[in-house]
Amino acid sequence: MCGICGYVRFKEQTTGYNEQVIRDMNKQLLHRGPDSQTVHQFDNVALGFTRLSIIGLDNGMQPIFNEDESVVLLCNGEIFNYIELRQSLREKGHRFRTASDVEVIVHLYEEQGMTFLNELNGQFAFALYDKKRKTLFCARDHMGIIPFFYTVQRDTFIFASEIKAILQHPLVTPRVDLTGLDQVFTFPGLISPRTTFKDIFSLENGHYLSVTHDGVVTDNEYWDLIFPEEGQMEEQSPSYYINRLEELFENAVRLRLRADVPYGLYLSGGLDSSMIAMKVHQLDATASKQVFSIDFVDARLSETLYQQLVAKQMQANINRKTFFFEDISERLQQAVYHSECPVKESYNTASLSLSAAVRNRDIKVILSGEGADELFAGYVGYRFDKIRSMAGSGQDVSPVEAAWRDQVWGDPTYFYETNFEALCEQKKQLYSGDIAAEFDEINCLRHFVINKNRIAGRDILNKRAYIDYKLRLVDHLVADHGDRMAMANSVEVRYPFLDKDFVAFAATVPSSLKLYELEEKYILKKMGSRFIPKEIVEREKFGFTAPGSPYLLRRNIEFIQDTLSFDRIKQQGIFNPQTIEMLKQQYSADGFTINAPFENDVLMTVLTFGILQEQYFN
Repeated sequence: MCGICGYVRFKEQTTGYNEQVIRDMNKQLLHRGPDSQTVHQFDNVALGFTRLSIIGLDNGMQPIFNEDESVVLLCNGEIFNYIELRQSLREKGHRFRTASDVEVIVHLYEEQGMTFLNELNGQFAFALYDKKRKTLFCARDHMGIIPFFYTVQRDTFIFASEIKAILQHPLVTPRVDLTGLDQVFTFPGLISPRTTFKDIFSLENGHYLSVTHDGVVTDNEYWDLIFPEEGQMEEQSPSYYINRLEELFENAVRLRLRADVPYGLYLSGGLDSSMIAMKVHQLDATASKQVFSIDFVDARLSETLYQQLVAKQMQANINRKTFFFEDISERLQQAVYHSECPVKESYNTASLSLSAAVRNRDIKVILSGEGADELFAGYVGYRFDKIRSMAGSGQDVSPVEAAWRDQVWGDPTYFYETNFEALCEQKKQLYSGDIAAEFDEINCLRHFVINKNRIAGRDILNKRAYIDYKLRLVDHLVADHGDRMAMANSVEVRYPFLDKDFVAFAATVPSSLKLYELEEKYILKKMGSRFIPKEIVEREKFGFTAPGSPYLLRRNIEFIQDTLSFDRIKQQGIFNPQTIEMLKQQYSADGFTINAPFENDVLMTVLTFGILQEQYFN
């Protein structure tokens, strides 16, 4: 895992390359690559790289070139199946200069052009420049684990692993993308290609860009998670799916143990992280293992007993980080700075604290359990959907609400987390008069949300699974919550459940085996029961929700009070100061609570946007 940045001028005759620009961009990414840094310039191309050394420690510095140096590569991430690819390429006559996993990319490109992307099993974002064709190719991995941001300003294409590096380019002026902000209020988080920065885009997962010498930028989809349409799949026996899932899961874990540095494991005490931990133990029983867990002073939130149970069985050393709620305010500004977007909950601060504990033990690689809930009906919304479908009647909704649902989902009867009609009215009251006057233009429901063809004709569980994958998992759980909170402390997170082969097969598992008699993740539990303690399999799902803005308001913290003050909100010009004052009074009242995840913490988004604006837009 590393940091990459660069820019390409479209007009070759443009002169006056300033090395300080790319150096300034690169400096913003030092947390992603503290081990070594470099910049490289040729013709009308400038490249910057910061390295977190994990594979090929002695000679894996980038950029990486092919044999005649006509192809130049910067890559952030890991190619887990590089050993197998490397052997195949050697048999075809390719010569390797480094022990780096990502060098396979330049040789695969020589062989196949950009059609090679589906041969990669990994997490990556790369920029590859073909000097002969004078074309830049930029790709993001299948599941969007690694970020990639870009903008086009005048005659220049500018890219980076994080937006803060792009902002160092003199052609870029930060401006708020109000539709991106509206997405955060409406959905779990931002949805690529939107960001909170106007004209700065996030490359979608499973996509690559081609940027030609004359400035033509083309966005190409090379992969997506495709669920079968109803009636198109011939079902197999449960044992077939269990056996195949375990085979693919074991391979996914094995691949993600490939590293030339020590690894660790996040262990929550829940099903998913326990399955990874125990499978690691099966594969690497004699190795010394470090597991990292968050614990809470509040006994109602503590999962210590389950964490200890798994750690004992796998003979691991458990590193427990006690997270005090006071830590939320102390880390909130740092969390927003690295997220580069407003957040709806404070849990990112706990993730930030945990990755700091990992780094303090000199561990660079961690395995984590994200992805299983979206693939195997692990959230309560799946049960609600199933209950509604079994009842055989749709919700009684207004024509306006039905029209919104049809526009967003292509289905006037489908409900996902919120009533759009009521939410639109709430947001109009939330925004300032000037913003509310242009609400129809910035309303994210009127802009691209999801490819409706990918959910048309799917059963109710697979429809939600695809929406969760695109709206919750990619750009929130493994982006601002995963990659950004870990890389803030120079830690690479790997996700076995997001292995592309495991994910593709999971999409073919019948919904009846994912949610069986309203038991979530049924087939996954059956698989896990082969190698994890039964106490973990049988425990009820435990969803932790960190304290939000009501808790922060009651603590009377100076920077929070200042950020949400009437004068600051009025000066900011985005929100209605009277509405914010009313919400502050409501949220501060004794006994007031937010029923997460069914209700949104509106003030948390307002607060974190205010922090973001102070950090990036002032």
